Amino acid sequence: MAVVQQTYRSNELDALFPTPSYPPHILAPSRYPGPSAETVEALIRVLKDNHTKHHIFFHDKPLHNHISHRALALYAIGASGSLIEEYYKQDSGRQRLAIAPPEAITEKNFIDHLGDNKYYFAYKAFFTKVLEEKGLSATLEEYIFSKKYNFIDGRDASAQPALLSRFLGSAFHAFIHVGYGAEMGIPGMVVEGLGMASVHEDEFLPPHLFDPSGIVEKETDRLASLFLNAKTSAASSQLEQRPGNHAFSILAKIQQDPEFSQKEVKKYFKDLEGLMSTHGDTIWRYAEEWTIDVSQPGEIERKMEECIWTNAVIYTVGEWKEGKGFTADFIFMHLVTPTIFLPSLLPYLTQNSQVLLLRAYFASTLGWWIARGFPGLDIQGFVDATSRLSESSEAKATNEFLDIVQSAITHPNDHMSKLQRAFAHFSSIYGTRPKGYFKDTGLEGAEALDGSLFLRAARLTEEFTNEGKRPFSQEAFPVKD
Repeated sequence: MAVVQQTYRSNELDALFPTPSYPPHILAPSRYPGPSAETVEALIRVLKDNHTKHHIFFHDKPLHNHISHRALALYAIGASGSLIEEYYKQDSGRQRLAIAPPEAITEKNFIDHLGDNKYYFAYKAFFTKVLEEKGLSATLEEYIFSKKYNFIDGRDASAQPALLSRFLGSAFHAFIHVGYGAEMGIPGMVVEGLGMASVHEDEFLPPHLFDPSGIVEKETDRLASLFLNAKTSAASSQLEQRPGNHAFSILAKIQQDPEFSQKEVKKYFKDLEGLMSTHGDTIWRYAEEWTIDVSQPGEIERKMEECIWTNAVIYTVGEWKEGKGFTADFIFMHLVTPTIFLPSLLPYLTQNSQVLLLRAYFASTLGWWIARGFPGLDIQGFVDATSRLSESSEAKATNEFLDIVQSAITHPNDHMSKLQRAFAHFSSIYGTRPKGYFKDTGLEGAEALDGSLFLRAARLTEEFTNEGKRPFSQEAFPVKD
């Protein structure tokens, strides 16, 4: 394929990459002090240059270009413009250059080239026009959450568009991209993210999710029924656990299911596609048992929190073993970093799509947890073994997260700024959760969890990576015979 640099009129690029806006809601992450006018100029230069020069994948395999993820995370936590540009120079050297697509993407041939990364720039151009015409909410509703772009009656399963699956697939990279766009008001990130989703492979989603009988919300319900309103969010720390299946309850149930015996899990070690092909119906059954009762005030906000805690627990407790300590797993890290964008994306969706997004995310979490070896969750053991981290924090007069975030700014790994920013934000909104908050969820040891989990996770990650001398682990958790 011919290498090409896309050309844009300056006003087109300016519209795609404006100065970042304020966060869309109180539960979205706030910005750290430090950025200047020069910082914003450097950030926008990097985003524009990356947009026109580079493909979204390093090469034919779907290893993702993380330039914008790191640049925006650094901006959000107060890094300087010169540092953002320095990392861009480092990261751009390994990128695949832009390639000219074989043809343009239109409504007529949109489905024909899904999953083919040669068409990335064509899908990006397509979504540039769509986003300009329809805006973010309508674009997401139509191309990610509608039946039309997910399941077409009469088509073979392998030929379905499955856009929601592609949006969350490949470890949530497209979701992160669009999440940044929603959080910071940057259309170019949305365009790139939707283009990326279009060239991802699809993963398992049951067709009945998009049956018209299950879609009861109207477009006008979005803001009226929105969980994220000022009154509810101001009292988010006081939301009570309600009867029904908590996300932790589902973790407890699936751990006891003989369908996921060690012998069976071993067959699909590091093989998410194979696992979902064989056991996807069961995994989705569990995801649908997770209670989401939208008639209850604050329910979507509550379930968003459960999703955040679940992924943080799998990353921290699932990666801790008595006698071995903590291992920072590469894939489990990718379960945590996207959850910071839920408060920014959910407000743009109808209530039905909010529920669908949360369930699909939760099902993906369950699938990855099992495919990475289905590690146990010794919560009490973890809490006891890592008590030094929370105790040292209480004994200090300074805010430990300030040191953690500062260290993440200069950390060589391009995921660290995203991850530590996420843990710092979760600590800011859920750090006051006391022991016993999760006592009735059915997950053994959950009553021992409190808001210090996020500080413990951040410190353990910092210790494991040893200031960049050790990478995140790719080994997962091999199942014993």
